[in-house]
Amino acid sequence: MKKYIVTLASFIIMICIGGVYAWSIFVPPLQAEHLLSSASTQMIFGFTITMFAIAMVFAGKMEKRRGPKHTALVGAMLFGAGYLIASFSAGKSLLLLLGIGVFSGAGIAYGYVAALATPIKWFPKHKGLITGVSVAGFGGGAILLSFIVKQLLTDNVAVLGIFRIIGIVYGIVVLLCSLLIAVPPTLQKSSSPGNLPVAALLTDKKLWALFLAMFSGTFAGLVVIGNLKPIGLYYGVSDNYATIAISFLAIGNMLGRVLWGLISDKLGGRKSILLALGFLGLFTILILPAARTNATFLFLPFLIGLGFGANFVLFATEVSLLYGVERLSEIYPYVFLSYGLAGIIGPLAGGWLFDHLQSYVMPIIISAMLCAAGAVVFAVMIPARPNSARP
Repeated sequence: MKKYIVTLASFIIMICIGGVYAWSIFVPPLQAEHLLSSASTQMIFGFTITMFAIAMVFAGKMEKRRGPKHTALVGAMLFGAGYLIASFSAGKSLLLLLGIGVFSGAGIAYGYVAALATPIKWFPKHKGLITGVSVAGFGGGAILLSFIVKQLLTDNVAVLGIFRIIGIVYGIVVLLCSLLIAVPPTLQKSSSPGNLPVAALLTDKKLWALFLAMFSGTFAGLVVIGNLKPIGLYYGVSDNYATIAISFLAIGNMLGRVLWGLISDKLGGRKSILLALGFLGLFTILILPAARTNATFLFLPFLIGLGFGANFVLFATEVSLLYGVERLSEIYPYVFLSYGLAGIIGPLAGGWLFDHLQSYVMPIIISAMLCAAGAVVFAVMIPARPNSARP
């Protein structure tokens, strides 16, 4: 029973901190109520994602040293404090950056590491599925928070007041769930392996293969995510369908995390990563012809979301297979830094290329080619493991 309670608590933590992907719903009220520029709002979001990726390295070290409960508790306090700081910012962008970007971004990292690394220790025979369920909560968090914020805005609650509600309610929920996080008794009694030196990781070709492959997959997904609505409008999709397509991609992203977890348990991490990169590359290149009609422009983003979601389950699962479950929280954050890098480069590169070429063809082609290149690099640098049902 304990393992199901831990998994449920981890899932709820993921749902709460996953609300970060609902940031765009705060942009219009921040602009209207506090006259923030579009660049300022996007800087806050970009800094949050970057802080999330960087702080995971330190969160992983803490999880390994102090355990997941303490790590999750730190995450709860940082996350709640961040939104409370933002709520008292009077709309000043620097304070919003400090609260949302620095404090909540770091809080997300600490909560994510604890909620990702713990359930997998209770279900060692179903690493892919359990990892998928955990990160599906993170993917679905934006859907829940978007609904809540939309209702509050409809009730004329000021955006800073909404930040205060999130800081208090979400902060308390994450805090309570953190108290339920624990590792299996057998792992509590066993000695954990010593830390791997950073220098050893930097020269480990397996780590670089994971890093480059995850970068290629997240880069492609983020180029489409960051430019999805403009792509649709540019090719004649109606505004309504272009907006709905965003939700279709989000749903695909959430479901893909569970689906690819199941696939990973059946095919193994290596084959699943190669299949997922091929899947994402194929449907990324098809987004342009799909933008010719309203109906197909809904279907293709859903498939791209399925492929994009694979990144957040397969690479964590493969780390646990290559290095052992006990090292997941230590090593995966270094792989996850590739997502932070892709978050900075991907959407920006897509927008820059469109500004100069007045076409989305080149950024989409580059994205698809990166998926193919990532698959090739991974296949070469991580050879198939013979005589294994999970290569």
